[in-house]
Amino acid sequence: MKHPSNRAFYAYWDEKRDGERAPDRRDIEPAAIRELLGDIFVLSCEPRLGYPFRVAGTRVCALLDRDLKGQNFATLFGAASRAEITEILGVVSEELLAAVAGVTATARDGSLAHLELLLLPFNNRTHTPISLTGLLAPMQHNGQPLGEFALTSWRYMNHPPQRFIPRALKKLAIARGFMVYEGLR
Repeated sequence: MKHPSNRAFYAYWDEKRDGERAPDRRDIEPAAIRELLGDIFVLSCEPRLGYPFRVAGTRVCALLDRDLKGQNFATLFGAASRAEITEILGVVSEELLAAVAGVTATARDGSLAHLELLLLPFNNRTHTPISLTGLLAPMQHNGQPLGEFALTSWRYMNHPPQRFIPRALKKLAIARGFMVYEGLR
């Protein structure tokens, strides 16, 4: 990650997950990341609608010169990148892997803007909607509203090994000469 806002948000998210694959959505406290809220968004996963914005920060909306609530995230991307970003969103929300991506967009005045996109999953719980969060930070931008996005690079970030609860190892004699060791996989 190159942008300091993305590094700060990832560090906060990582702290809140506390060794799990992802934190619960309710564990993220807006007051703790107050200075980042303008660049942060939350997406839901809707089978028919894709990944619509539930919440979009003021700076994210200002980049695109419109309110994004309810709009499918993938529609921000041009046709060449739309399938890739949809797949990345699926991996983040279903596999609970964080992703970081480089994005470019053309401003209304024709200049090229470079952005860094961070996508972070929330823990999937029974009877709760699947959602994820992210931060879109401009690396260089002249303030002009942006057009279609294009992916330039992306990668998934692996989680450190999870904590496992130690199990008692039982040795069971089922038949003469045949031993089963329960608890190992």
